[in-house]
This record gives sequence, structure tokens and C-alpha cells, in this order.
Amino acid sequence: MPHYRRVGEIPHKRHTAFRKPDGGLYAEELMGVEGFSADSALLYHRGLPTAIVDAVAVEEDRGSLTPNHPLKPRAFRTQDLKFGGEADAVTDRRRLFGNNDVTIGFVTATAPSPLYRNAAGDELFYVHGGSATFETIYGRLEVGDGDYVVIPTSCTYRVVPHGEVNLFTLEARGHIGPPKRYLSAKGQFLEHSPYCERDIRGPEEPLLEDGEDVEVLVRHRAGLTRYTYATHPFDVVGWDGCLYPWVFNIDDFEPITGRVHQPPPVHQTFEGPNFVVCSFCPRKVDYHEGAIPVPYNHANVDSDELMFYVRGNYEARKGSGIGIGSLSLHPSGFTHGPQPGAAEASIGAEFFDETAVMVDTFAPLELGEAADASEDPGYAWTWSRRGPKG
Repeated sequence: MPHYRRVGEIPHKRHTAFRKPDGGLYAEELMGVEGFSADSALLYHRGLPTAIVDAVAVEEDRGSLTPNHPLKPRAFRTQDLKFGGEADAVTDRRRLFGNNDVTIGFVTATAPSPLYRNAAGDELFYVHGGSATFETIYGRLEVGDGDYVVIPTSCTYRVVPHGEVNLFTLEARGHIGPPKRYLSAKGQFLEHSPYCERDIRGPEEPLLEDGEDVEVLVRHRAGLTRYTYATHPFDVVGWDGCLYPWVFNIDDFEPITGRVHQPPPVHQTFEGPNFVVCSFCPRKVDYHEGAIPVPYNHANVDSDELMFYVRGNYEARKGSGIGIGSLSLHPSGFTHGPQPGAAEASIGAEFFDETAVMVDTFAPLELGEAADASEDPGYAWTWSRRGPKG
């Protein structure tokens, strides 16, 4: 959970009269989760956040999801995905994978997105090259390569690319935050956490825009609706609380290492409903004299493992055709591990220069249209170095 933040003008006490220069009241809005029993923020609007003048259902076709059947390890190349010259980070996302807990996609955005609000769950972005401004009701966030961006449920925002920006996207059916084991009972990051409050960036000043009849695209549990608001949603003069969009850069993650190989939970960065996100970063590797630094063969029997390779050289996948921008999917039911020869070659290594984002889901990931468009069909046979006969 992000720590308490105060931005712009707010009154001394909650739920008291806070007046505009003309004597009228600013409109107070409580943004809270879990039925008023968890984190929240209080925002003060110049106009009414409830004042809509139209609501229209919007049709959407993301394509179907297909089970991973026959069950195989698979690899994909985001470099092969095509986007138009005016693609935006909201309506032009392409769905790679999904289940009832999370939708995973990718987009190369070059144009500003519409104003958007996901009312079905939090969103997590990983910036894989390029930069952008996330404009939100809380203020601006400037983001660049290696940034994770957490957008809480029902936060209205817009993504404005600076030229071109590549975004790996997760849409949760619930909330995304730091692992609970990193936090004290009062929400402070503990000493063993691989990142802390000093590494988190949030909005620093209000974002004020004027406008009438402003459209906002809203994702909700029944689909998509386009609202038209009487005034611009970016009219918040101040807010405070612990619920707001925030940024954490993968380079600020402090790897946890040991004399022998450490299990994947030491890389955990976020948790969501029935999934976790891990960051594999450049690090000193296992220093026992006989240590094998690459992962051992393992069957994570309750999870699908999705790895997105973003920088450097991932030692366990050498010889498999995996490169920067590739994804590997190792499903529950398949024992996976390093490529042939990688274990022996890693003995004596002192440092791995690799960066990857891993998503482990407890429900199987099904394949979306973007996975079908970018799959490397030969990946499953790279351990045996030969495919089916015939």
C-alpha cells in the first residue's frame, strides 16, 4: 500500500465545508476500497463528479480466449505484434492471455488515449521502452523505461505517449499492491522488503482542466460504457490519503541472493487476486563454491508461469530463441527448467545481467488473439532439440 500523501489544497478537517473563491462548496469525493474498511483518498472537485449528461453502451470485441491445449510450453514475440500509426494505450491494447482473475496484453502506443476508467479492478503497466505522461484525476505521472505504473480501480486517467511507448499491461479483477509480507501491521515497508517508500513516486500537484461535455470510457463488470460528463473530471484542487496511482522502477528493486539458488518468491514485487508479479534484476549470483546459479528444473504444480524478457541476457534460456521482448509461458503440468547446457555453463558465474518481469497465476492462462499472432511454434521442442516425427 502506498504511504499517506497530500497534494494541493484541502481543508483542515475531513467532511467539513471547503469553499471556492466565489463562496461555493468544492465537491468532496471519497475514493475507497473494500467497503470503507481499507485504503481511501479524499478528493475535492470544482464540479460535481456525479454530473453526467449521457451514458452509452460500447461494443467491444477482444477476440476469444483459447485453452492451452494440447498443454505445451510456449513462447511469443511482442516484436511481431502490429499496431496502427495512431494506436493508443487503452483502445488498442492487444490481449495476449487471460483468465477470470487477470487480462494480460501489450500495446505500442503513439497517440493519446481517451479518458478511461477501469471500474472492474486495478491495472498494472510495465514500460518496455519509450516514455509517456499518465494524466489522472490525482495529477500527472511521468514514466519511462523500466517503470511499473499502478492505477487503482476507478481512477480516471489518460495516457499521452512521448513519441512511441511500449506497455505490458495487466488488468486485475481486484486490487494490486506490494506483498503483504513486506508490510507492517500499519502498512510500513519492513526492513526485509526489496523496495520501500523512498522508491515510490506519486502525483505531486493537481492537474486542472476545464471543459464541458467530456467523454470518459468506463470498463465495468458488464462491459464498456461511455459517459459524458457535464464538466472535466480533471478538476481536483487537492486530495489526501493512501489510495492513488503510483510508480516504481524495476531498477530500484534490490535483489535478494544467497549462497545457493533462491526460489522465485524472493523476486516478488506485487500481488493481485490469484496472481503475483516478480522482478528478475541484474544481481550477484549464488556464491557457494559448487552452486548452480541458473534455476533447477521445477514443477510449480499450482501455477502457470509467464516470463517477459525486457533487458540483458537471461542465462537459463540461452539457445531457445528467446530474446528481448519475448515471452515464455510454462504451464502447470509441465516441468520446466534451463535449456540444455545452461546449468553447467553457469557454474562459477558471479553476476547475471538480466531483467525480466514474471507473472505467476494460480488459474490457467488461456491464449488471446495476440498470442496466436506472435507465437514461436518451435519453442516447446528446444529442450529435446527435435520436434514431432512425421
